[in-house]
Amino acid sequence: MPDFPFGQSIAWQPDPETIAQTNLAAFWQQQGLDSYKALLAWATEDVGRFWEAAMEDLGIDFYTPPTQVFDPSTGIEQPTWCLDGELNIVHNLLDKWQGTEVAERDAIRYESEEGEIQTLTYAELYNAVNVCASGLLAHGVGKGDAVGLYMPMTPELVIAFLAVIQLGGVVLPLFSGYGAEAIATRLQDGAAKALFVSDGLMRRGRIVPMKEVADEALAQCPTVEHVFVHDRCGTEPPWTDGRDVAWDFLLQIGEDRLEDDPVFTELTWAEDPLMLIYTSGTTGQPKGAVHTHCGFPIKAAQDMRHPMDLKPGEVMWWMSDMGWMMGPWLVFGTLLNAATMVLFDGAPDYPDVDRTWAMIERHGVTHLGISPTLIRALMPHGTEPIERHDVSSLRAVGSTGSPWDPESWTWLFMHVLKSSKPILNYSGGTEISGGIVCGNFVEPLKPCGFSGPVVGMDADVVDAAGNPVRGEVGELVIRQPWIGMTRGFHGDDERYLDSYWRKIPGLWVHGDFAAIDQDGVWYILGRSDDTIKVAGKRLGPAEVEAVLNADARVIESAAVGVPHDVKGEVVVVFCLLADGVAESEALRMELVDRLVDALGKALKPKAVLFVDALPKTRNAKVMRRVIRAAYLGGDLGNVTALENPDTVDAIRAAR
Repeated sequence: MPDFPFGQSIAWQPDPETIAQTNLAAFWQQQGLDSYKALLAWATEDVGRFWEAAMEDLGIDFYTPPTQVFDPSTGIEQPTWCLDGELNIVHNLLDKWQGTEVAERDAIRYESEEGEIQTLTYAELYNAVNVCASGLLAHGVGKGDAVGLYMPMTPELVIAFLAVIQLGGVVLPLFSGYGAEAIATRLQDGAAKALFVSDGLMRRGRIVPMKEVADEALAQCPTVEHVFVHDRCGTEPPWTDGRDVAWDFLLQIGEDRLEDDPVFTELTWAEDPLMLIYTSGTTGQPKGAVHTHCGFPIKAAQDMRHPMDLKPGEVMWWMSDMGWMMGPWLVFGTLLNAATMVLFDGAPDYPDVDRTWAMIERHGVTHLGISPTLIRALMPHGTEPIERHDVSSLRAVGSTGSPWDPESWTWLFMHVLKSSKPILNYSGGTEISGGIVCGNFVEPLKPCGFSGPVVGMDADVVDAAGNPVRGEVGELVIRQPWIGMTRGFHGDDERYLDSYWRKIPGLWVHGDFAAIDQDGVWYILGRSDDTIKVAGKRLGPAEVEAVLNADARVIESAAVGVPHDVKGEVVVVFCLLADGVAESEALRMELVDRLVDALGKALKPKAVLFVDALPKTRNAKVMRRVIRAAYLGGDLGNVTALENPDTVDAIRAAR
């Protein structure tokens, strides 16, 4: 067993003063408890009581309070939440702040790739959402209607997102890098009535068309009656008369209509759907996770408030896209906490490698969310780009998307956080509405580790029979329901049950390998379906990748298992080299030797191969199953989440 993930020392220890000032400490004291450990135990003793207290802590207003917060009578797989409660979450995001000091606070700070900066206060966002909602009503879009969103991370996207929900509609967020097939599949599944789209997006100084892609998809989507087009790039895209409506025209209609017919936030049941967000499976159609007014938003805000300690008026910038769960998570979580979100629709290292650090200084970011992949890409440029800027506003850096390696984690901790502030490693999923495990401000942290489960998540690490394991790798599971759990997959409850509840009966099996060390620190080691079994030994890809990523010549790597007549499987690794590092047989053998030294001769890789890029999703998750299939020349399965199809050709060429 290599040192990673076990054998790490504590890197960050919160002091008593820091702990005392946290939202978590205030919360456990409100419940009459004396410690975080007592809170964790209390939270799982009575699920309904905990989530009722969490909603009170968030200040959630119901039109009609629920008669029962948690009703498991229909089974833990699909319980009922907030029974008989009436709630439109937009009331809590915007309406209730009007007339308070929060109304004059920035809700959004937006920066475009070109450097344009725009801000919207809570009052301005409230007004803009009302105007947009009025325009939608004028086009016959209202309660129960599904509306797709295919736009980059601009204020207009957030306005459209909230306007649909305000009317009692259902949003279908779509990744801004999707191709026509991926868009069509999701709009068809959701029976979308309308679509918001931008003419294009900017990426590294280049316009990437979006409207043309949407038009191709819409040829297969007869339910879509209206397409609302935002002019992001000034490209004058193709137009379909009678269907396409300019964003400015939509707002003008909305303003005119408001003069005589004001928009009121629609009365909805707490369990009415507000979002279908799609997560791609290995095969078959994408899975449409159903989320409700009292589900996803509550869980997102609770994660920000409790483990991440986001306070009113603080500034959260989590790099994401609305088509991945961290986009809606950013919107719901910041607005429910009376905080500020930063939106950015460009590349975080363009036009210079200091762009991320410059934006932290410019917008006073207190909570930054990144992927480990970004840090590995920035490390070769050294610390000088960081030193150009004052990043002292940061209280913490969050991370999600892929596992850390100790070297890049330590680099971020030392040079950005000055070894004095936490890295809030965060892992969960679209179906979770946020995190299962997370770092926090009240417990020690080790490199690459998590403090433990988010309070309210009854998580564990178990063996194949469902028995708890410690000090070894097992399956990440959840033992009890939580308010943010998806209410099922749209139109396919059997697939939902098969995906999570039937592998180990009575437990939600998330599909991640995890481990808990002797000090109670948690680690996530990658997808369990990415497991490599060499001569009976189970090996997580993260174990292999952490060894190679520690070499300064390697930016990132991906390990997969391929069939072997004797051992069952052997390891093949694909490496992306740093700028200026030449491929050579000598380097290849050095990397092989490094793996043998760390993992042992029995796990010596079959091959270490060099590539120009790795197949990933937009939120930086390496698609190992696609790598494996491409290497073996097999069926790639569902690749709608793939950011750049050309990366598959790179794997095939390396083969």
